[in-house]
Amino acid sequence: MVLAENIVDIPDVSDPKLYEGDSWGPIFKRMRRESPIHYHPDSAYGPYWSITKYNDIMAVSIDHETYSNELGGIQILDQPEGQETQSFIRMDPPRHTAHRKTVQPIFSPSIMNGMEATIRQRTGEILDSLPRGEEFNWVDLVSVELTTMLLATLFDYPWEERRNLTYWSDVAITDYNAPDALVRSREEQLVELGKMADAFGALWAERAKEPPRQDLISMMAHSESTRDLTPREFIGTLALLIVGGNDTTRNTMSGGLLALHENPEEMRRLRADPSLVAKLVPETIRYQTPVIHMRRTATRDAELNGHRIAKGDKVVMWYVSGNRDEEVVDDPDSFRLDRRKPRQHLAFGWGIHRCVGDRLGELQLQILWEEVLARGLEIEVTGPPKRVYSNFLRGIKELPAVIKA
Repeated sequence: MVLAENIVDIPDVSDPKLYEGDSWGPIFKRMRRESPIHYHPDSAYGPYWSITKYNDIMAVSIDHETYSNELGGIQILDQPEGQETQSFIRMDPPRHTAHRKTVQPIFSPSIMNGMEATIRQRTGEILDSLPRGEEFNWVDLVSVELTTMLLATLFDYPWEERRNLTYWSDVAITDYNAPDALVRSREEQLVELGKMADAFGALWAERAKEPPRQDLISMMAHSESTRDLTPREFIGTLALLIVGGNDTTRNTMSGGLLALHENPEEMRRLRADPSLVAKLVPETIRYQTPVIHMRRTATRDAELNGHRIAKGDKVVMWYVSGNRDEEVVDDPDSFRLDRRKPRQHLAFGWGIHRCVGDRLGELQLQILWEEVLARGLEIEVTGPPKRVYSNFLRGIKELPAVIKA
């Protein structure tokens, strides 16, 4: 084996400012060329490995025996010992397998087919309610509202309180050092997530007494593998499902509008051929890559493409870089609707931890753009996006837009 050395001076790509300022692209391009598996001996998050190329990320993703989710979690940020939350994405088999199976049925084709009409109706109502000829925030009125309504449906959560779900999602992934951070410490975060647990705990207790229903709370309350979750597992699982169903799709909805605005020729092609929505959706997911990274921890000494990974090392898979890998994706920095393999991306992860709700997210995006095209809406982005200060989720907080009257 070859001991990896830092052969080039590479900036610390864990800095959230890179993603808030959307300046990460050239750094990762250089890393893929000069140091695709790179060891950072010092950062605000401790030492870590950067995995930047598509095939290397795939190799780590599918080797869950060597690269664990459970040992250190899924973010480069370590949670203080004793304050970790647990969810099935932070578990290794066999616990992961049992917990994941509990929620999988709600994402089955039959359930999603039943949801399609409801999603389409709500999407149409949201689009019809938008102001014409005056500026509004696309993120708040479209992306957040559509994803929050679906979350409320999946949980059968009280409709008038559905924006709580958005708030808790933002709390769960907030960076404590962000200028507008909702919480400033792990302790504050757990207090707010405790309020989420209280609200869901009351619903859980009610549904545990009732016959099983087709909502996520009822499914977990009646499943042998999840009905006796510990408090940390309960909070962690709820946060995972809320963030997975909210942040990723809403940021892709916003990123899609921005990409089409910045590539007007692709917008013209889409209007001329609405069937291209089938390629628009995966291309938007690749191009936006709403989850910036996923972290694993080595369970044993290993070799990765000639580099020595030591037991206990923090291994960070940079999805934003893998989805721009020139050796796998043709012309990766361009937004194109003519890709032969548009679904060849890493944005949903891979292996046993691939996003359980990927098809539902794609369905929401598909319906949104089908309904925009059906109405002939001309939507113009009127200013730069305001991005989230985070190295975990590539989020957009504000995107000013106008629908031409």
